[in-house]
Amino acid sequence: MMSPSQSSERSAAVIFERQAWRRRWILPVLMALLLVLALYTSTVGGVSIGASEILSMLYSALCGHEYAGASPEHAAVFFAIRLPRVVLAVVIGASLGVSGAAMQGVFRNPLVDPGLLGVSGGAALGAVGAIVLGASVSQGMSSSVVPYVLPVAAFAGSVSAMLLVQWLGTIDGRTSMATLLLAGIAVNALTGALTGLLTYRASDAQLRTITFWSFGSLGGATWPTLFATAPFFTLAIVGLPRMARPLNALLLGEAEAGHLGYSTERTKRWVILLVSLAVGTAVSVAGIIGFVGLVVPHLLRLVAGPDHRVLLPGSALLGACLLLASDAFARTYVVPAELPIGIVTACLGTPFLLALLAQERRRMA
Repeated sequence: MMSPSQSSERSAAVIFERQAWRRRWILPVLMALLLVLALYTSTVGGVSIGASEILSMLYSALCGHEYAGASPEHAAVFFAIRLPRVVLAVVIGASLGVSGAAMQGVFRNPLVDPGLLGVSGGAALGAVGAIVLGASVSQGMSSSVVPYVLPVAAFAGSVSAMLLVQWLGTIDGRTSMATLLLAGIAVNALTGALTGLLTYRASDAQLRTITFWSFGSLGGATWPTLFATAPFFTLAIVGLPRMARPLNALLLGEAEAGHLGYSTERTKRWVILLVSLAVGTAVSVAGIIGFVGLVVPHLLRLVAGPDHRVLLPGSALLGACLLLASDAFARTYVVPAELPIGIVTACLGTPFLLALLAQERRRMA
C-alpha cells in the first residue's frame, strides 16, 4: 500500500506527463485551427465566397496567373476588403494574446491584463482628442493624410502613457512592479477623466464616432494600414516569445532568476516596451478590444501548463483564432449591419473572468 507522499508524487508525475504530451501537440493543432478559421472567415460576410474559389484566387495570385474560376467582383471583395481584415484580425489577436501571457508572467499574476499599464487609456485619449479636435487640427492637411490622423493620435497617446508609467515605475534604475501597476491604474484614471471631458464637448456626430470606435472594429482594415503597423506587431509577436526562458525563471522569484543568470530588470523592461507597442498599435487601428489578453493565456495554461516556451507562441495562435472567430460572428450575426468586435470579446471574456474570480475565492476560503 502506497504512503500519502508516494501517492502525491505519483499524481504529480501523471499530471506532468499529461502536460508534456499536450505541449507536443498544442502548437500544431492551434496552427491548423488558425488556418481553418482564416479560410472560413474569408468566405463569410455580406458577399459569400466559396472556399474553393478563395483557394483558387490565392494560388493564382501566388503564381502570377489570372484568377481562373473566380468572378472579378469576388476577387475585388476578397483582396481589397476581406483578406486585409483577416490578416489584421490575426496580427491583433496574436499581439494581444502573447502580450497578455507575457504580462501575467512578469507580474506573476494570472489576473493581469495588458491594459493595466495605461496604454489603452492613453490611446483612447489620443483618438478621442483627434475626433473632437480633428476639424481644427486637420485644416490645411492633404486629403490623403487626414484618414491617418486618428490612428497616429491614438498611437502617440499610447506611447506617451507608456513612457509616463515607465518613468513613474522606475526607481533608482530598478522597475518596481507594484509601483508600475499603481502608476498604470493612476494613468488610466487620468486618461479616463480627460477622455470624459473631451466627450462632454463632442457634438452628436462626434459622440457616435467615439462610441463605435471605443467598442472596437476591424472594419478599417486596409493594406496601407497593415504595412504601416506591421513592424510594431512583428516586434511583439516575434520578440515576446524570445522572453520565454527568463519568464520561466521569474516564476521562481526575482532573486532565483538572478542567480540563474537572467537579468530581471532587462526582461521586465523589454516585456513592458513590447507589450506597450503592441497594445497601443492595436488600439490605434481597431479601437479597444478587451479580454483577449486575459482569457487566452488562461485557457492555454489550463491545457498546456505554465511553461512560457509553449504558453507565449500558443497564446499568439489562440489569440488570433479567438479574434478571427469573434470577427466572423460580428460580421454575420446582424447582416447587413455589423456588431462591434469589442462587444463580442467582452461577452466571451466577462463570464470567464467571473468564473476565475469565483475559483480564486473558493481557493482562498
